[in-house]
Amino acid sequence: MDSKIAIIGNIGYDHVDILGKDIKGIAKHKAGIIKENSETIIVRQDEIMDVIKEECKDKKSKLHIIEKEDLEDYEFNKDFQKFDYKSYKNIEINLKGKAQIYNAVEVLECVDILKEKGYKIPEDAIFNGLKTVVHKARLETLSTNPLIIFDGGHNENAIKNLEENIKQYYPENKKVYIVSLLKTKDYKTIIKNICKDKNAIFFFTSGNDKKKYVSKNKLFNEAKKYLNDVNMYKEELTDAIDIAKKAYSDRTILIIGSFYVYKTVCEVL
Repeated sequence: MDSKIAIIGNIGYDHVDILGKDIKGIAKHKAGIIKENSETIIVRQDEIMDVIKEECKDKKSKLHIIEKEDLEDYEFNKDFQKFDYKSYKNIEINLKGKAQIYNAVEVLECVDILKEKGYKIPEDAIFNGLKTVVHKARLETLSTNPLIIFDGGHNENAIKNLEENIKQYYPENKKVYIVSLLKTKDYKTIIKNICKDKNAIFFFTSGNDKKKYVSKNKLFNEAKKYLNDVNMYKEELTDAIDIAKKAYSDRTILIIGSFYVYKTVCEVL
């Protein structure tokens, strides 16, 4: 059965091997989830709104645009983020980062649409669901001593979100980045973004499958455009983790760039 509500998340330069490098073209592909006579939810993203609006018009889908200004009374601590949205007050989520706030708001908008269609959804189910939801491998703390954070973000938007989250939650910490990137990703743009942290230590790896991942040598050479060689290393993934734990235990260790190394990382730790 066709879905009656389409929720479109933040659109970035992901799967460039399949969808291309034009953001509007990627948005057109993503908008393929919009069905005839349905409803569509999106947080405003100016550069692709004309594409989404046109698709909704063609499919006779009612478009619900969430403005970031609709979120009010935002605050956070190490455990929760809290905010208000329309009639929902003191919503709490235990996921970290502003991007997760916008995801939660899309859920609330969807709930309201479902209520209008006659679905009975208890308030406590909404609040408890958002407060207890878990997203493995997304800014997940895998160890506290040393502090090791895993984030599988693998496109430019995800890396920018990661950068903002690090500034928000770990502003004073010196960092170590352990990087693995699939060949299907725009690795040059991602490397350019993560290399903005000139005080960090970087380990570039070939992930856990050399056929699928950009080689550590290629990542290293790309990073040389932006970094001093002194702060850069080429290692196998498991070796990088072991070295970082022993030599840089006073820093926050961030393992980033791919969800597909998550199991390997957890086994090592």
